[in-house]
Amino acid sequence: MKLSALILSLVLGFVVLLTAQQTEPAPPAQSTPPSQTTPPAQTAPPPETAPPTPTLPAYIPKYHGDPAHSDSEFAALAYMRVVMRAQVAFNKHYGHYAATLAQLVHSGTFTQRMVNPDRGDYTAGYKAKKDSYILVMTPKNLDAQHRSFYAEDDGKIHADETKPADRDSAVVETHRW
Repeated sequence: MKLSALILSLVLGFVVLLTAQQTEPAPPAQSTPPSQTTPPAQTAPPPETAPPTPTLPAYIPKYHGDPAHSDSEFAALAYMRVVMRAQVAFNKHYGHYAATLAQLVHSGTFTQRMVNPDRGDYTAGYKAKKDSYILVMTPKNLDAQHRSFYAEDDGKIHADETKPADRDSAVVETHRW
């Protein structure tokens, strides 16, 4: 019984509050004699302003020494590390590097799904060489948050934000598998 009385009092209080808000008196109108009315002031339209530029939240590094500038770069670099590790495992097992990404499936943690070159904001490129390979990650929009990446079997990942990365681009990571 106490609970129903409490609920009833809450409902009634809410109804009273709503009623009070709807019946609040309007502020008194100021009356001025017709002879003292002034024409409405002419106001200039507000100046046109450019819409605010959307700003992306600042990238938070995922670990100490993280070379990525964005979450997209982080994912691209992670993909490259998986491919590079898989190549090391493949080379140890077969004595040469894989001719295609499809040959890397089940080498290390490389999966069938990773054969697809579409990697979100990036496209993976792979070229086998006689005793090496070239792996590139090309962003769909090249900018400071989406650099291009390049790697070979030497364990170095190179990056460039102005053009496709190559072996002469700055090294952002080095791995010794």
